[in-house]
Amino acid sequence: MSIVYSSLNHSLRVPLAAEIHSRPFLKLEAPELISHFAVYRNADNGAGAPQGHSHHATLGALCKHFGVSAPAGDAKYFYHDFGRFRLKWECHTEFSTYTFAGRPNGELATEQAFEQMPVTHLPQEWLLTLQGRLMVAAHVVLERGPAPADTLQRVFEGTTLAGSQVMQGGELFTDFAIQSDGFSRFIIRDVGMRAQQAGRLVQRVLEIETYRMMALLGLPQAQQAAPALNAIEAELVKLAGAMVQTDAAQADGGSVDGATEQALLGEITRLAARIEKLSLETSYRFSASKAYFRLVNARIEELREVRIEGIPNVGEFMDRRLAPAMNTCEALAARQEALARRVANTNDLLRTRVGIIQEQQNRKILQSMNARAAQQLRLQQAVEGLSVAAISYYVVGLVGYSTKAAKVLGLVGNPEVVIGLMVPVVVAGVWLALRSMHKRLHTA
Repeated sequence: MSIVYSSLNHSLRVPLAAEIHSRPFLKLEAPELISHFAVYRNADNGAGAPQGHSHHATLGALCKHFGVSAPAGDAKYFYHDFGRFRLKWECHTEFSTYTFAGRPNGELATEQAFEQMPVTHLPQEWLLTLQGRLMVAAHVVLERGPAPADTLQRVFEGTTLAGSQVMQGGELFTDFAIQSDGFSRFIIRDVGMRAQQAGRLVQRVLEIETYRMMALLGLPQAQQAAPALNAIEAELVKLAGAMVQTDAAQADGGSVDGATEQALLGEITRLAARIEKLSLETSYRFSASKAYFRLVNARIEELREVRIEGIPNVGEFMDRRLAPAMNTCEALAARQEALARRVANTNDLLRTRVGIIQEQQNRKILQSMNARAAQQLRLQQAVEGLSVAAISYYVVGLVGYSTKAAKVLGLVGNPEVVIGLMVPVVVAGVWLALRSMHKRLHTA
């Protein structure tokens, strides 16, 4: 029956079911020493380059050094015990993490533990390949028992210390500062944690540090974009002022200059292009920072912190330091969107004004065409008498030739009299014929 049921599966059922188990935490038991790296993707990767290409290449170089088979190119998770340390590697969209865990050699003081971290077993050549790409470098010491106050003062060089009781059995202490050795430091004390609880706690602490740094990537872009937004807003104010002046001049009886409106429309179009370019450059980073900030808050909630008197907890520390930076990014993103809407509204208004001016110009052109047509009609009516006279002259001439021929034949005695009598008849007939033709044309 198991074979039958397996054949009924959707093609994605197994990988989707395994997704929730794809990033397991390390199984840790105090005492443990942990070194953690978060490596950003290469900045020079092209748009078509695979996101994980550089991550897998870096991991492959480390595995090759120790003679270990690297994971497949599409792998998102890798774990291996190298003997002197254990490695857990995870590949994310923008970065990959390397978590090295090892046991200390005997009982060590906390200060000495930070000098024997698993990172000391890594080859220097491989560490140099991370140049310019390292976003997070952190050391975690997992110990048993409460931490003496004097030990914390000697370990952390920063003046602000954060700490709390976490997950109903542990204590966490850190200053979130990069120490003189280039690593941030965390001390986790096991004062009654259950089995496998230490591994979950360490993973959450490292995720808080990693996501915190990734969220802050949006702050430099926000600071760089602020002057550009100020310049665009100033130019938009000038354009709006020019539009108001044009309206005032028109209200005073002045004429509307289409060239001025076209120039204003060209300037607002350039502003729209600038704000669109700025939005394309920053929108992804601001959205990513917002998502990372949500993850930081979620991981802090999972710590279930209990205050230690005299020390701010991690949640308070992030509220004071990280939240303002994220609010700056969010405020700038909202300001950018609002400015884009105002530019678009001004652009629509100017296009409407230009359209109205063009309609007025077209109406004037049509009026001038009507005037020219009326003039041509009046001119035609003025020369209509000459046309009647000319046609009558030629018709009378034809009649004269006919009467002269009739005289030769003896049919008419005096052709001059006949021609004279025919002149008013011909003129009246030509005039009536022209009037009838004009009526038919007007009716059509």
